[in-house]
Amino acid sequence: MQTIERDAPLPAHGSARVLGAKAWNLARMAALGLPVPPAFVIGTGWCAQSNGIRSHHWLPALETLERSCRLRLGDPRHPLLVSVRSGAPVSMPGMMETLLNVGLTEETLPGFVRITGHPRLAWDAYRRLIAGYGETVAEIDAAHFEEDLEVLRGALDERELDFATLRELSRRHLATYQREAGEAFPQNAHEQLRQAIAAVMASWQREKAVTYRRLHGIDDDLGTAVIVQRMVFGNAGGVSGAGVGFTRDPSSGERRPWVDFLFNAQGEDVVSGRRSALGHDELASVAPAVWQALLELVGLLERNFGDMQDFEFTVQHGQLYLLQTRNGKRTPLAAARIALDLMDEGVIDAGTAARRTHGLDAAALTQRHVAASDGTSIDPVARTLTLAGRLLHEGALITLDGNEGTIYLGATKIVESVPQEILTRLEGLRCGQSMASGG
Repeated sequence: MQTIERDAPLPAHGSARVLGAKAWNLARMAALGLPVPPAFVIGTGWCAQSNGIRSHHWLPALETLERSCRLRLGDPRHPLLVSVRSGAPVSMPGMMETLLNVGLTEETLPGFVRITGHPRLAWDAYRRLIAGYGETVAEIDAAHFEEDLEVLRGALDERELDFATLRELSRRHLATYQREAGEAFPQNAHEQLRQAIAAVMASWQREKAVTYRRLHGIDDDLGTAVIVQRMVFGNAGGVSGAGVGFTRDPSSGERRPWVDFLFNAQGEDVVSGRRSALGHDELASVAPAVWQALLELVGLLERNFGDMQDFEFTVQHGQLYLLQTRNGKRTPLAAARIALDLMDEGVIDAGTAARRTHGLDAAALTQRHVAASDGTSIDPVARTLTLAGRLLHEGALITLDGNEGTIYLGATKIVESVPQEILTRLEGLRCGQSMASGG
């Protein structure tokens, strides 16, 4: 077991192989003094013997976490709530399980309301826990919980539901859990955590995870770690929310953060795609202090991780927390520009830049754009069948631009462009490397 606390030194024998990539990067961020909620990690070595892990194995680490937070799991007056997340040594996006708000029960919920002063937050977290736990641990079809939500919300967005409606939704979820699982939702916080840890660890052997590893050539013996981390709440109202982002534009490689953010939301809302997220411009406009803090943090991440980062974050009452970081995926054009820029900024050396841009030539960097054909005027369509007051009937000719994610009315042609400035910089890099090696 390994604990993660802000400003704590890295564990002497820690690594992504031992702690999983997610937890190792959390430990690295915490050691840098970045705002990472405290946590403990059950290492990958336990995955092969997951049936042998018992509460007494992780209880000392939980007690350390409780002391750090000055809260206790299951305490009716000062309850600790945690997330339980998987973390393999290699990235397997969407394949493993996560549970949020573990520790909320009928007994701890009033205490949570008291310490937060926020009944809506408490009931929102509780209904999310029941549904998430039901899906992940009891393997109840998510459609049953979605049906409960649809009945109560009508035409309202989830964020518009008041605490009384969320309380009723929680009651419906409890009844749904009882009906579908054949037993009551567990009201013991330690039992919730025990089963959550077991379910997240068992997700390594679920069919979708096994298939993903086979398709991507990932060793089955790597196993997954389990991260138990203090909850922070993006659904706390006010200047609170959840987001994901890249430290640079993953499409063009330009030196500006790219962010998707939802106010009054938890992380699952952002990645599920059920709600339309805001971009970085909106976040900077509505919450400039948060945006400024984010700008400072992304620079620290790049300098210390040596590459463009894909990160996850939560804002609770204006306080920014980092929940994950990893090297971000990018287009070939972005890969070239980012490597060259990081070299110019002194973050990486020329040899590293050369390795990261190997094989990137004019053909790889050529961009293809949709353009008007025969003088046709092109109007973008924002996910609707109506364009400038014109109704598009079945059979109408449209063009889809997969690069930009937009739809155009009418016939188009494809225009290719080559980023000559990037090619010139790459040529200079390669000439310099050739001269340095005596080639």
